[in-house]
Amino acid sequence: MSVIHDKKVKLFALSSNLPLAEKIAESAQIPLSKAEVFKFADGEITVNIEESVRGHDVFIIQSTSAPANEHIMELLIMADAIKRASAKSLTVIMPYYGYSRQDRKSKSRQPITAKLIADLIEVSGIDRVISIDLHAAQIQGFFNIPIDNFPASSLLAETFINTYDTSNVVVVSPDHGGVTRARMVANVLGAPLAIIDKRRPKPNVAEIQNIIGDVKGMKAIMIDDMIDTARTLCAGAQALIDAGATEVYAMATHPVFSGNSIELIEKSVLKEVLVTDTIQVDLSKSTKIKQISIGKLLGRSIVHIAGDLPISQLFDRLAHRVRSEND
Repeated sequence: MSVIHDKKVKLFALSSNLPLAEKIAESAQIPLSKAEVFKFADGEITVNIEESVRGHDVFIIQSTSAPANEHIMELLIMADAIKRASAKSLTVIMPYYGYSRQDRKSKSRQPITAKLIADLIEVSGIDRVISIDLHAAQIQGFFNIPIDNFPASSLLAETFINTYDTSNVVVVSPDHGGVTRARMVANVLGAPLAIIDKRRPKPNVAEIQNIIGDVKGMKAIMIDDMIDTARTLCAGAQALIDAGATEVYAMATHPVFSGNSIELIEKSVLKEVLVTDTIQVDLSKSTKIKQISIGKLLGRSIVHIAGDLPISQLFDRLAHRVRSEND
C-alpha cells in the first residue's frame, strides 16, 4: 500500500500492457498490487484480487487494444470486483480506448460502439477515466463521469526536436479530421501545415485525392492519432514524395499495427515513424519504428489525482518546454 497526501492508494495492472504499467508504477512510486486474471475452460474470464482494497483509492491500468473484447471484459470484471471489495474510488488508466473509431453513425443502422463502451465502463462502477489521444474528442461527451483526454503530441514533438534538424519542416495532417492535432504540432515546431485530401470508400481503405499546401523541397512530418494497417500512412508518404518532399517522417500516438503493417512501413519511403507505448507491440524486426514511453507522464498524473491536484498542467508544461527548446 502507498500513501499519497494522506490517502491510501493501490495500483493494479491487467494483461494488456504490463511493460507500460511497470513504467507508470515506477514514475508514481507506487508498487503494482497483486491480482490474477485467468480463464475457465470455456473462455470465461475471472479475476482474483490478492490484497485488501477497502477504503483505498484504486487505479487500474488497461489499454483496450487487441484482443479488444478480452481486454474490455478483463477491465469490467476487475472493476466490479474492486467496487464489491469496498474500494473508496476507482480510476482506470486507459491509454488506448478501443472502439473509439465507432464514434458516430455514418450510415443508417450503424452502432455507436464508443458510446456503448462508455456505458459499460460507468455501469461497472468506474469513477474516472484517463485516456491518451481519443480518436474523436466528442467521446468525452459519452460519459457522465470525469474523463481526461491528454495529448501525446508534445512528447512526440520533443523527441523529434531532440533527434532531427527541425528547419525546413512541414507538418502534414493525413486527413481533414486530424487538422487540429497537426496544427498543435505545427505550432510547437513553428512549421507550416499541409493536409492530405482523401476519401474512405470503406473501413481501412483510403484513396488520396490531393495535397493541400506546399511540401516541395521540405521534410514532411505526418501526424495521426493511430496507425492501424499502415496502408493509408504509406500511400500518403509516397504522395508527399511525389509532390516534392525530400523526406517523410510520421508520428502517431497509438501503434495498433494490424496485419502486415510493420512490413509495409519497412518497405515504404518513410524515413522514421515515432509512436508511444500506449499499446504493447513487438518492434524487434523494425528498423524504422521508434517507440517512446508515456509512462512517466501517466505516473505523475496518478500522483496529482490522488492529491486532488490539477493534471492538465503536466501536459501544458511539457508543451511549453518543447516550444522553448525549439525557440
